[in-house]
Amino acid sequence: MIAKLKGRLDSTGLDHAIIDVGGVGYLVGASSRTLAALGPVGEAVTVHTEMLVSDDAIRLVGFARAEERDWFRLLTGVQGVGSRVALAILSALEPAELHRAVAAGDKAMIARANGVGPKLAQRIANELKDKIGAAPMPAGAVGAGFAALPTGGHSADALSALQNLGFKPAEASIAVAAAEEELGEDASLDALVRLALRKAAK
Repeated sequence: MIAKLKGRLDSTGLDHAIIDVGGVGYLVGASSRTLAALGPVGEAVTVHTEMLVSDDAIRLVGFARAEERDWFRLLTGVQGVGSRVALAILSALEPAELHRAVAAGDKAMIARANGVGPKLAQRIANELKDKIGAAPMPAGAVGAGFAALPTGGHSADALSALQNLGFKPAEASIAVAAAEEELGEDASLDALVRLALRKAAK
């Protein structure tokens, strides 16, 4: 399993890049966002990779950021979403935008991607809504309209409390992140849960 490549950017195409690692050129499929983030040919690059194995081929798909790779894994787990469609979605939407679209069930935003119709967009939103806790949010997303996933301390306890009360992981995560942003990191667990419950119930 190849999880990461670190080398020199040899060349790029419409949907791929060639990474030279010690004189060996690896052809890596990629979204347009990743290709744009790699920088100029000849420069040092690091890409996170996913290896796709089929009956007749072994392919690598590369990502500039780990969260993009995490979303690729989630997307390709949805029936009807292959690697090409997943890359088209990641070309059209930033991970933070995709997180918001799935959490809100916004099929129109997901359908911006080439090859994604309304029915498939709805399926993606439905199937991933309860799984988006597996895809980390970019740092600094809170305050920009996105909820960072609580990872420790009172935030994790508050998230668990809301889920135990029947809220979905996506709803609980958004509510706890919003409550923590309002109260500050030093807020007590009781205050955090109370405010998160009010926000989740809106």
